[in-house]
Amino acid sequence: MKIVNYPFWILYRIWFYVLVAIPILVLMPFLLISISREQWYPQFFKLARFWAKFILFGMGFNYRIKKEQTPDPKASYMFVSNHTSMTDIMLMLVAVKNPFVFVGKKELAKIPLFGFFYKRTCILVDRSSPKSRQAVFLRAQRRLKQGLSICIFPEGGVPEESIILDEFKDGAFRMAINQQIPIVPMTFYDNKKRFSFSFFSGGPGKMRVKIHKFVSTEGLTIEDTKTINQSVREMILKDLVEDQKLLK
Repeated sequence: MKIVNYPFWILYRIWFYVLVAIPILVLMPFLLISISREQWYPQFFKLARFWAKFILFGMGFNYRIKKEQTPDPKASYMFVSNHTSMTDIMLMLVAVKNPFVFVGKKELAKIPLFGFFYKRTCILVDRSSPKSRQAVFLRAQRRLKQGLSICIFPEGGVPEESIILDEFKDGAFRMAINQQIPIVPMTFYDNKKRFSFSFFSGGPGKMRVKIHKFVSTEGLTIEDTKTINQSVREMILKDLVEDQKLLK
């Protein structure tokens, strides 16, 4: 790590938060209207996708999306991926056109400006509270009945830098089985390198994402949760390991 890069990394981090704030401030009236009613969420989602593209472009990230299968615009899905960066949220919004609702940790609601909309549009979970986890299932069920999809980062947080892919929590897979909706595994290859949670790191460059073939939950029961969990995790892990080998 070269000390000469420190000023760049500091400015780069500050620039990221500037980019996060600018579209929110400019689009504030439209954002407030779009969150005023639950049925208007698809309009909010379109604004969120613009916000995400604005940030990725402004940060110098050139995203590339490879699809083994394309989601049906009229269907509901459970989108899952590895979690390594704050930019995972933006890349997920850019890569998926189907309106979906994030299930995420409640701590993010404390972020100024961003948190205001986050807590009003996402399903917040307190992982230390069984009651909170149960409420997540009920809220997600309601959103799915409205024709939306759900997005969860099943690692439950960002793993240590040395860990390629942490163990997956069961919640996303149990929910998908309960609702009999397909699971869409996705691999984010470069986000940790581009903009990890380590402050003095990152920089412009490519951001690749792969949408894998969907995993059907049709006919599965809760007893199949662990099996489907491991199957999806191994699919993403295999991709990440193979990619690392190719880059060496």
